[in-house]
Amino acid sequence: MIKPKPLKKGSVVAIVAPARAAKEKDLSFTVNWMKSLGYKLILADNINNTYHQFAGDDQARLNALQKIIDDESVDAIWCAKGGYGCVRIVDLINFEYLKKKPKWFIGYSDPSVIHLALQRQGMMSIHGAMPVGLKEKSDKTRDYLIDMLSGKPLYYRLESKLPFNRDGFAEGELIGGNLSVIYSVIGSQTSLISNNKILFLEDLDEYLYHIDRMMINLKRNGVFDQINGLIVGSFNDMNDNEVGFGKTAYEIIYDVIKSYNFPVYFGFPAGHEVDNFPLLLGDKVKMKVKNAKLELEHGIA
Repeated sequence: MIKPKPLKKGSVVAIVAPARAAKEKDLSFTVNWMKSLGYKLILADNINNTYHQFAGDDQARLNALQKIIDDESVDAIWCAKGGYGCVRIVDLINFEYLKKKPKWFIGYSDPSVIHLALQRQGMMSIHGAMPVGLKEKSDKTRDYLIDMLSGKPLYYRLESKLPFNRDGFAEGELIGGNLSVIYSVIGSQTSLISNNKILFLEDLDEYLYHIDRMMINLKRNGVFDQINGLIVGSFNDMNDNEVGFGKTAYEIIYDVIKSYNFPVYFGFPAGHEVDNFPLLLGDKVKMKVKNAKLELEHGIA
């Protein structure tokens, strides 16, 4: 897998809006913070554009993103926010220039489909916090993201507060992202490649029966027969029907994967929470789970 060069002072970070509309005023904290660290910031052409809920129509969002991808001066591409929209343009993105000059791609939630596309191109990318709302994230979230972009190895040591963990050791390429997005592209040219991988999942604001449907779908597609390990991030703000589903999101996930033998860690601090620790997708990692404690080491190749 191709890994972009670490950022340094003077590196150029471009903020893009491939999905929901993003306003420049909502980026001021992030822009000022990154400039204070010595980075140069540029904004994609469609920042401030609005087309219904999107940051411009499909062509405008594609053109703005493609311009940044092809810009020789840009070292990192950072999605301003999620929402919905990346899947409408992902098949039209030309990634060829990234192979000549790899750039960091950073985002989570809806941009998960672009992470999947980048893995198909043999490129690493960062599942991490985005500029809109970054001020409300934890100091660790921001610091770890800069560490990862700067090339510092991250070795997470965490203890779960959830009861569904399964002890074990695994290694493999780290893949995954938003469960709803992964589910929505199964069978497409950006479908998840799960063989001998370590899978990360997170989600937000879904009905509990949807979580069950999506997990069952991944099971029926053989995903859990193929992976070496599972890391479950935050599943918050779940919804339920008047007649309840009867399980939490974590219980639903556990019920689907409890018959497998791979190690499982529940409650990794990544997703739509104050803590959204970065994960380097496509990187080879080691995970060790023992007594509800996780050790996750990046960069083992």
